[in-house]
Amino acid sequence: MQIIEEIKKNELISNPSEIQKICLDKLKLNPLPNIKSEYWRLSNKSKFSRFLDHSNKNKESKVNLPYKKASQNIIRLIIGENNSINLEKENYSIKKLKEIEIVDYIKKNISNSDQNDHWSDLLNHCLSSKENILGLNISGNKIPPLEIFSASSPDSFNAKTLILFFEKNSKVDLIQINLGNKNSSLSQSTYLCLEENTLVNHGVVSYGESKSNLLNSLNVIQKTNSEYSLGSLHFKFNYARFEIRINQLDGNAKTNIKGIQITKNNDQIATYTTMQFNGPNGFLDQINKSLADDKSHAVFEGSIIVPKIAQKTDASQLSRNLLLSRHAKIDTKPQLEIIADDVKCKHGATISQLNEEELFYMRSRGLTLAEASKLQLSSYIQEIISSIPISKDRWDLLDKILKEN
Repeated sequence: MQIIEEIKKNELISNPSEIQKICLDKLKLNPLPNIKSEYWRLSNKSKFSRFLDHSNKNKESKVNLPYKKASQNIIRLIIGENNSINLEKENYSIKKLKEIEIVDYIKKNISNSDQNDHWSDLLNHCLSSKENILGLNISGNKIPPLEIFSASSPDSFNAKTLILFFEKNSKVDLIQINLGNKNSSLSQSTYLCLEENTLVNHGVVSYGESKSNLLNSLNVIQKTNSEYSLGSLHFKFNYARFEIRINQLDGNAKTNIKGIQITKNNDQIATYTTMQFNGPNGFLDQINKSLADDKSHAVFEGSIIVPKIAQKTDASQLSRNLLLSRHAKIDTKPQLEIIADDVKCKHGATISQLNEEELFYMRSRGLTLAEASKLQLSSYIQEIISSIPISKDRWDLLDKILKEN
């Protein structure tokens, strides 16, 4: 684990920034997360070690975009490139955050953070240079769709950070795409802050090439009457871990989450979510799916936390999983922590295989087994794909997934 050894020896960064110093000091005390904790116990140790066994690289290679920019009415940014954006239009504005604003916000988030639960962010900020941090202040209700790309370079470790402040009454579609190059590791930390009456429709699509790895952390703060919708897809990674933390700060907010991880070969992809209600009348509707083939391993763990102040909470968390091989493995654990007594909360989990009766029926109508299987998979995946804010004519995600599986 090259990176951890360099942290222990204080040889990782020659002239660390203020943020990097804070993170280095925390990581020196406990360089690795506690693998015995519930939050990390299922992480494949050898794959996690390989994730850290690269040299850190701040200079970026050229990003190979998965599809062309079909419309001029799209704002596309690549973290690591010169994103000197400053748009002031009649109905919206997008401005880069000042460096002091970025530093203060990251310090606020990491200073009192639990080293084990926020280890991914500590590592990211320890390794992410200011050139690889993108911070934006966004306002308006007629904002063009935003596309933000992060990518790793072959044979190296890259750390990227994204911070987005959405002002009151804003409305925006945001798509994040994380690309893993061959034999590489990508660390991505994202922070979204939604002010009052803001609506954000957020898509996260992460996929890599052979022997690519990803550590993806998403931190969302929602204020009163905001609505946040997330559609996520992770696939084609040797090792990937997606951490979602959402905090409804004052209640009276809505959250919708739909996500899927697709594993094959010997991959391991995991999703961990923590939903914190800190006020009354909160709402959550969450569905997570796993699709596991060959000898791969998919993991989902979700936590809904409802303290006494969060009366009238309405929350649902469902985990639906599909095994395509007798050698594949799926671990799932949705859970509730409820102290409030006037709530509606439910959770559940299922693990199944392709429906044999449906396959038989479709084959009796002339379809091959492969065609019938893909038709079932298409129906299973489509529910999640349809929640990702990207148009089919620009990038047909369903078609790409079915060709890969």
